[in-house]
Amino acid sequence: MPRRLNVLVYAGKGTTSESVSHALFTLRRHLTPFYAVFPITSASVLISEPWISSTALLVIPGGADSHYCSELNGQGNDRIRRFVQNGGAYLGFCAGGYYGSSRCEFEVGNSKLEVVGSRELQFFPGTCRGAAFGGFQYGSENGARAMSLSVEQKVFDDKIAPLHFKSYYNGGGVFVDADRYEEKGVTILATYQDELDVQHGKGKQAAVVYCKVGEGAAILTGPHPEFASVNLKPKSDALFFPELVQTIGSDEDLRSNFMAACLAKLGLKVNQDEKIAPPLSPLHLTGVTPGAALEARHELRDIIETQGEKVMLMDEQDTFEIMMESSLNMNEMQKSLPQPDREKKEDEYESVDYTKVIKNIIIHNEKYPSLMTTPQFDHELYYDHLNDYENTSYGDPNFGSCLLYGEVVTSTNSLLEKNPKLLSRLPHGLTAVAGTQVAGRGRGSNVWISPPGSLMFSMIVKHKISLMTRAPVIFLQYLAAIAVVEGIQTYGGSYNQIPVKIKWPNDVYALEPSFPRNSKIKPPRSSYVKICGILVNSAYYDKTFNAVVGIGLNTTNASPTTSVAALVEKLPPGAKTPALSKERLLARIITTFNSLYTRFCQSGFDSHLQGLYYKHWLHSEQEVTLESEGGTRAVIKGITSDGGMLIAEEVVGARRKIQLQSDFNSFDFLQGLVRRKT
Repeated sequence: MPRRLNVLVYAGKGTTSESVSHALFTLRRHLTPFYAVFPITSASVLISEPWISSTALLVIPGGADSHYCSELNGQGNDRIRRFVQNGGAYLGFCAGGYYGSSRCEFEVGNSKLEVVGSRELQFFPGTCRGAAFGGFQYGSENGARAMSLSVEQKVFDDKIAPLHFKSYYNGGGVFVDADRYEEKGVTILATYQDELDVQHGKGKQAAVVYCKVGEGAAILTGPHPEFASVNLKPKSDALFFPELVQTIGSDEDLRSNFMAACLAKLGLKVNQDEKIAPPLSPLHLTGVTPGAALEARHELRDIIETQGEKVMLMDEQDTFEIMMESSLNMNEMQKSLPQPDREKKEDEYESVDYTKVIKNIIIHNEKYPSLMTTPQFDHELYYDHLNDYENTSYGDPNFGSCLLYGEVVTSTNSLLEKNPKLLSRLPHGLTAVAGTQVAGRGRGSNVWISPPGSLMFSMIVKHKISLMTRAPVIFLQYLAAIAVVEGIQTYGGSYNQIPVKIKWPNDVYALEPSFPRNSKIKPPRSSYVKICGILVNSAYYDKTFNAVVGIGLNTTNASPTTSVAALVEKLPPGAKTPALSKERLLARIITTFNSLYTRFCQSGFDSHLQGLYYKHWLHSEQEVTLESEGGTRAVIKGITSDGGMLIAEEVVGARRKIQLQSDFNSFDFLQGLVRRKT
């Protein structure tokens, strides 16, 4: 069974932006780096896309559950329920709690607000009735309260659940007669301490319940334990709100511990050190020779402007201040950079607008940054290995000879692709590298997790329009995937035995380290896990495709799946294994890509490059179901040499060959299914 690494927060019709933002913030604090937490803005994703096998937790936040019904009733709810029954987890906050019950009774008798009816998910087999406390108004804080909750500590396996805490509340329900459903897998996790304004049945005033559902489970809440006080802003229509925020803030650690305990009870791996959004660091522009960085700086001359003593570059997304290393005292400069407010417990991921933060680019024309300045990356070591590998490689000798490195950046891909002025002036082969990314990007709405130990970089490829007939730009993603696999396996010594493969079109998967290494046993595809994501974007300018080839590779980090380091540890005893370093691996992948790209420009995606791709891919003769062809069963035969489309041949009938584009289809190869994207 593949590992489930995604946490989806529904942000479609009916949700409120505040509820979605609070859910994302709290979940990312507790689940990074083990899971990718991101919003899905359309019900069509849950209805049509292959999210189930890769998802650990589905979250339905606060809002109006009647809209959830209109969007998801039928096929959507059927898929959600099957997801949970087959081992997934569901977390419903407030409206999501009503929605996960068998019946919703909201504001009965109130002609303007009343919502009554059965619900399809039925994780809680009874009724969720509310508002538990009067005064609720849509779009208002007038009904908000700092609610006292009593926690059933004995039902949690860990020791972090508090005995009681105060939680934000606004319109949530009570789970009626929850005590009666114990034999149906219901456990009360927390109760309201104050007297309710609606009938709760007999027994406890259940505010939060756990429901066992098949092989999975659901937690439903009436209050909002995901709301952190640091993100609650005083509202003009509620004069009492500042006091409410202060009251909730006094129990912030207890609230956070309760959320961590709930996530652990759902079977998720929770980090022990809550993550904060670190401040962005300077970007260091260096070159293999002293003149290389200056030459790159010279190319920016017509897009920069002087503002007093500052040299500024204002692009479409970001604004950069250009500085020369020789004129700086690095320690003093670091002290002068904007720092987060340390009076707060953290900086909110969702509220930080990184586009408004000025990025500092430091041109190093004399020496490389010291390890005190860039402790996660040794520039001198990288350039030494680049020179060593270039002596045995084939291609442009300047490719990879300039780096734009930051200890903490938004996303190497976004820094280049979203700033077309900068992208168009920087040289072919320049590579942006990050120690940590706070806003990493994946294909579509996906997020590639970038915990410490990941190798995250983006290469600039200037692909001339004159090459398109022979060498279509679509193949850059295939070249990048080959470069990662070949780069790992030609790193040196016994690295050629590391079991890494390509999943169409461009993800890199590795054999689980726990799988027995026996040459007589062919590992099933299900024993492979993703260790690398690749994203290629391009913009056309001056008869050239300015492509950004972004790569995120698990190098030494054990989470969220496995890493190159873990695979090295499983090499046979006595194998020659050179020490693994991000700098050397980066140099090897870059020089490998350079060689592949040079050949590609000369002869296209020829038989040699096709052979390398097929040598490493996971799909030869795989039988799949083609959703776009009405469920036709077919066998994967390869990819087209002119557009990289997947070739499948019908198993029965006319045995026609079918071509599928990666932009319109997603390959859930573990389930043997090629789905139409929506």
